Parts: sequence; structure tokens; C-alpha cells
Amino acid sequence: MKKIMLFLAVAYCAFMLNGCAVYKASVDERPIKTIYNDEVITANIMAAYLKDDAKKILDISPASYEGHVYLVGEYATDYQKQRAIELARKTDGVRSVTYYLLPKKAGSSCGTTDNIEIQAKVDAKLIADDRIWSTNVDVKAVQCNVVLLGIVGTQQEISRSVAHARSVPGVRSVRSYLRVK
Repeated sequence: MKKIMLFLAVAYCAFMLNGCAVYKASVDERPIKTIYNDEVITANIMAAYLKDDAKKILDISPASYEGHVYLVGEYATDYQKQRAIELARKTDGVRSVTYYLLPKKAGSSCGTTDNIEIQAKVDAKLIADDRIWSTNVDVKAVQCNVVLLGIVGTQQEISRSVAHARSVPGVRSVRSYLRVK
């Protein structure tokens, strides 16, 4: 358990020290302190998931934007779903919790590789669009459904992001939790 926590801590620090993190922070709609607080909230939720007995909670990814937490992923049992939500709500600094959680399907026609491919294709379309700050849009894919998270500068960025996600072959649906700052 300690090795997992250490690995996650090192991976997190490596990402934050990366030059990409500096660029992302410079174009983010949030102040640096808010970005930091959101990263701490996200890390604390992940740590709570790692410590919890319902280990399958790790199939759920948290993300925080100005203290508003979004949980995206899959769950095997209702207990895991409720436990993930409960742990997120108990985390210091959390103002609200919104979730997009789907029950795991045995033999699903959309697997991990499909989700990764969809996510990469949506990311590529966002990056190619010079009217969207693509680093402000986080893309998640669950069972070939796309979830968009983040804070952007205009309603047009939201509309264009959703349109790009919908245009990717294999995407079943698009749920946008993007907000304008």
C-alpha cells in the first residue's frame, strides 16, 4: 500500500514539475492558488480511495474545479458508487460533488482501448482548433461516452468542444460539465 501511495505521489510531483504544467497554469481560467487547491482536493480524494476497503473505487477518477468535484468512471456495486461519492464529499475543500458513474458491463463492446482511442481523438480535435484553449478542457471516456470537464473562457468554446467530441466515430454520447468563467 505504501508503495502505491509513494508511486502516486512521485508521479503527481513529476507531472506538476513538468513544463506542460507551467503552460497549463498560464492559460487556465483559474488563479494559481485555486489550481493548487483543486489539485490538493483531487489528490486527497485519490488517497482516500486508496485507503478504502472498496478498492474498485479506483475505477472512478476525481477532478476538482474551484472546489466543485466531478467523479467520472465505472462501479461494480452500488456500495462502491455510494462510497466514492461519500469519500469525495468528506474531503476538505469540497463545495459540491457531481458524478457521471456507470455500472460496469460484463463483455462490453467498448473496452479500455476504445476509451483511450476516443479520448485521444477528441483531444487531437480540441488541440487542432485554435478557437479553444484545449488545455482547459479535460476529456474522459467511459464506455465510449465522452465527458468534458473544465473551465473555459466563452460559451463558444463549450459549443465547439461538444461538437468536436460528437464528431468522433464511436462516441455514444457527450456529457459536458464545462463552465464559463
